[in-house]
Amino acid sequence: MNEQDSPTTGSEVAQQGEFGSGAVRLDEGHVVGEGGIPDRFTNPGFPPHIHRGTDLDPRAARRAERVIGGLFLLSVLGTIGFVVAYFAIDKRAAVFVPGIGDMNALHLALGVTMALSLLGIGLGAVHWAKTLMPDEEEVEMRHPMRSADEDRAKFGEILAEGAESAHLNRRPLIKYALGGALGLFAVPVVLPVIGGLGPLPGDDLSVSYWNGEQEQDGSYPNPKMRLMRDPQNTPIRASDVTIGSVFHVMPEGLLDLEEGILEEKAKAAVLLMRLDPDDIKSQKQKDWGYQGIVAYSKICTHVGCPVGLYEQQTHHLLCPCHQSTFDVTQDCKVIFGPAKRPLPQLPITVDDEGYLISRGPFKEAVGPSFWERGSA
Repeated sequence: MNEQDSPTTGSEVAQQGEFGSGAVRLDEGHVVGEGGIPDRFTNPGFPPHIHRGTDLDPRAARRAERVIGGLFLLSVLGTIGFVVAYFAIDKRAAVFVPGIGDMNALHLALGVTMALSLLGIGLGAVHWAKTLMPDEEEVEMRHPMRSADEDRAKFGEILAEGAESAHLNRRPLIKYALGGALGLFAVPVVLPVIGGLGPLPGDDLSVSYWNGEQEQDGSYPNPKMRLMRDPQNTPIRASDVTIGSVFHVMPEGLLDLEEGILEEKAKAAVLLMRLDPDDIKSQKQKDWGYQGIVAYSKICTHVGCPVGLYEQQTHHLLCPCHQSTFDVTQDCKVIFGPAKRPLPQLPITVDDEGYLISRGPFKEAVGPSFWERGSA
């Protein structure tokens, strides 16, 4: 199409000069550019704007303001409840929930209060946008990404006018309630970090059922316990353990506990395997084992997943969660993955009947590393 086919009017030339070649008038439905104005499409226009009740009735606007403020205040109460529950409720307390059963009371309280905090902010913001914020559709010219300085200044004025039309300055209840809700909502995020994401483990990971029952003076007798098959709960003779075999092991008497059995079982879980003594590279490992039979904690030192995959040819133990790999021939040191320290070894020997027994507990904490004891 040439210029004679589609002449350009003076107003169109002015539009080209103001907005640049190829500018689009969204309200007129055509493209302004070199060579004329091709008839690309017809803009159907916007439907008539329907005013809301809050736009016409000041009393309706005040009611909406009170509802919005109430929702933000609900968020404030939820955040305060989260903080109170975090410090006031025993982490081991349980509560019965109909249809579900027993639940941890602290976890339930933190979940409910966090939900109220989020729900109050979300519903308040939605109701504010639906009832008080302006909802009229506007049409503007497309223009280059970098606007002229006067346009940028005008945009700042529009933002200021938008803040005013959103009733933020004229309705202090919304402003202060929203500020309190958003300000306090940071507390549930920061508090667990300051508090260490829960109580420190203390000696909980350093003491397992392999230590024996605690004496009145606070010490542990470190008895020699038989290694029992899990879940058969039968003792294991050294002659039963062949090269390449793997046994999942628990200490004798653990399954007889009436309470706390799951926690104790998690800390005391052991993998037992037999290697050719010539393949073992560590003298300590040989001393703590018996004729090539060695026992290691089953709990990964990364985040506590169960290490249960043994590769006989390479003598590698693999954690299926994050692929931490431990070399059994080198004190179960980490050779791949995110774990930072070897699996703790359980010293073992045999009793007079040839059954495998422990010579003492683990010499270091089982499970994940934590900042109090370091990661090495």
